Amino acid sequence: MCGRTSCHLPRDVLTRACAYQDRRGQQRLPEWRDPDKYCPSYNKSPQSNSPVLLSRLHFEKDADSSERIIAPMRWGLVPSWFKESDPSKLQFNTTNCRSDTIMEKRSFKSVFFFFADSPENWEKVWDNWRLLTMAGIFDCWEPPEGGDVLYFFFFFTVDSCKGLSDIHHRMPAILDGEEAVSKWLDFGEVSTQEALKLIHSTENITFHAVSSVVNNSRNNTPECLAPVDLVVKKELKASGSSQRMLQWLATKSPKKEDSKTPQKEESDVPQWSSQFLQKSSVPTKRGTAGLLEQWLKREKEEEPVAKRPYSQ
Repeated sequence: MCGRTSCHLPRDVLTRACAYQDRRGQQRLPEWRDPDKYCPSYNKSPQSNSPVLLSRLHFEKDADSSERIIAPMRWGLVPSWFKESDPSKLQFNTTNCRSDTIMEKRSFKSVFFFFADSPENWEKVWDNWRLLTMAGIFDCWEPPEGGDVLYFFFFFTVDSCKGLSDIHHRMPAILDGEEAVSKWLDFGEVSTQEALKLIHSTENITFHAVSSVVNNSRNNTPECLAPVDLVVKKELKASGSSQRMLQWLATKSPKKEDSKTPQKEESDVPQWSSQFLQKSSVPTKRGTAGLLEQWLKREKEEEPVAKRPYSQ
């Protein structure tokens, strides 16, 4: 479904954008786990790292489940049975999961999640925009030869809303509002069954088309997010050879007739093709019968006098 996302906010701005209230009603900022792994980007593709918001209880057993942390994670599933040392060698790439089959999967163990996207000038439009928060799941993979544990994530998809149905039949499961985000993250107080009720399509989004610049994951500029008009057509420019041909046609084309030249009056009688054929005094008969009649007439005229019948 979706192969590109964006999160280009500086780390401190992203932290403030994720401010929340804990269970005691106190305003808090989430803490970072492995902050150096966060790389802001206008064009994030699968296998890249993205910021994930989740409960502190996933990493600390005695923590309050309402407290949150931000952890950069790899986008895309790495199954536990994968035994290569390099996850990039994985031949398939699972980046999302259908919400209606989530309870049947055994590829993950925890639910979480947050994903960020934002306008260019976040500080100027803070009251009108907010982060795009999408629900998903995460897990970890341990290299077979030892080393650091790799955390990865992918998000849920649901049936598209009416506004997006013409683009794709699936869309990310968006958590609409702080209350939904709190219930989804606080797995210590909210059961999995209750949390899954939050997963449904929403019309509370805006979107626009972007250019094909985003297709190359190496492109990391604001142009990846700039709106484009799909209706505007590029003006075709004639090549050098085409321009020379157009110039030749302009100079070699026949001149128009002088408007002062007297024109012959046309008859009101329809101009059939027979009017332009050379006319003879004797109508010409066509076909085999006509030719035979002409031959007999000529033979009679050239017949010797001795053979002609006698007449008084």
